[in-house]
Amino acid sequence: MSPRPVLDVLRRHRRAVAVGCGSSMVHQTCEALVPVAIGLAVDRAVGTGDVRAIVLSVVGVLVLFAVLSTAGTFAFWTVDVAQFEEAHLLRTAVTRAVLDDPAALRDRQVGEALSVATSDTRHTAEALGLVSFLASGCFGMVVAAAVLLRIDLALGLGLLVAVPVVVLGLQALAPRLERRVHDRQRSAGLAAAVAADLLAGLRPLRGFGGVPEAVRRYHLASSVSRRAAVGAAGATSVVVGVSTLATGAVLVATAAVAGAFVARGRLDLGEFVTVVGMASFLADPVRNVSACVQQLAVSRASARRVAALLTPPPPRAEVQRPHAAQLRPRAGEVLGVVTTDTATADAVTAGFAGAGTLVEPSPTHLLGETLADALDTGPVAAGRGVALADALAAAAAPTALQTPLADGGTNLSGGQRQRIGLARALATDPEVLVLRDPTTALDAVTEDRVAAGVRRLRAGAGTTVLITTSPLLLSRCDRVVLLTGRGRHATGTHAELLEDPELGAEYAAAVTR
Repeated sequence: MSPRPVLDVLRRHRRAVAVGCGSSMVHQTCEALVPVAIGLAVDRAVGTGDVRAIVLSVVGVLVLFAVLSTAGTFAFWTVDVAQFEEAHLLRTAVTRAVLDDPAALRDRQVGEALSVATSDTRHTAEALGLVSFLASGCFGMVVAAAVLLRIDLALGLGLLVAVPVVVLGLQALAPRLERRVHDRQRSAGLAAAVAADLLAGLRPLRGFGGVPEAVRRYHLASSVSRRAAVGAAGATSVVVGVSTLATGAVLVATAAVAGAFVARGRLDLGEFVTVVGMASFLADPVRNVSACVQQLAVSRASARRVAALLTPPPPRAEVQRPHAAQLRPRAGEVLGVVTTDTATADAVTAGFAGAGTLVEPSPTHLLGETLADALDTGPVAAGRGVALADALAAAAAPTALQTPLADGGTNLSGGQRQRIGLARALATDPEVLVLRDPTTALDAVTEDRVAAGVRRLRAGAGTTVLITTSPLLLSRCDRVVLLTGRGRHATGTHAELLEDPELGAEYAAAVTR
């Protein structure tokens, strides 16, 4: 998205915005004309007792309300459809951005990204309706001012001065409200992220007694979120209070001046009814304008958070790589890749992606209601695939397939989730299997079993690439490639690299635990 994400949203739905603005302006104009119609009815029908004039007045008011209702309904329908479509579009874009490039999360946690994908996308899409109703509110005030100018120049000029002062004064409060709302949204996302992390690690937390510290951290994050929400509510209350006070002041002043003019004979009864009704009507567009200003601050704050997640991360410095032949695995080979920095590991992982290759990332994501659902790999290539029981045995994974899964497998330990993900990858039996840190959550004994199982199951079945620093996995590789952040590399077995005269110390530092 561009630096002005709300404008991007409006451009994408410019037709719906135009139709919504036009229809809502018709609705607001008809509302503004209701006091005029009533004033005319008082003067020309009620005051004279003319039956024909009374009938025409009633019919005219009914037609006015019919147009008013139809235009308002059509405006709401058009804008709501556009809002739903835009919210869906933004949710899809955020989801695609995170799935296509996990680096899009950068320093965000999963819970915060979820908050952006749900709450912030909805608030951003609401800008479509807010702009339409803001335009109609301003137009309604212009119509009211024009009617009042026609009735009395002084009254009209007074409102033309008072109303812009009210609107501009409310607009001046918007930046403060926007900052408070942005802080509220951000802190709420962080609190959700902390809660998601705690739920994901609840079992190990209970195991080593970390629950009190986890509760303390969540309490701290929740307190920050609460203070931000209170601050945003306070800023919102200021905007609402000021708008209500300003609206009341305009209404009272207009009614008082109009009453004085009637007493002097400057206005007749019908004009007085129109002026008072118009002043009362003005409260509605002024409230709408103030509410739109307030909610647009929320939309802009949310749009900035959505845009920040959708904006590609700055390009990283080019990672120096060895000759491509060093990382070209041979058929049936188990190749280990050791890197000394995360950027190199990411580049290597991305370099192996392609047709016939399965890249199993870390961390593991489990979907479904049971373990069997999480292990369902769907159709596999003809002639490929291994028995699920063999894959589970190789990964030392749980075999009770009807075990229920909580959200994302949070009722399982981190090690269980990792082994299930590994078994799922092994069961597909791809031509090239790339595993990124597949045993980081396992104890040494289980890790050794898994290393032996992966070697046994994949031997001769296909090419396997292990991007890891685990000595237990590397010791079972046919060949290991060491890549340093300075562009240097070495190739050999695990034992040979430990004895390498140039890079042996650096290799040992990377793999020694």
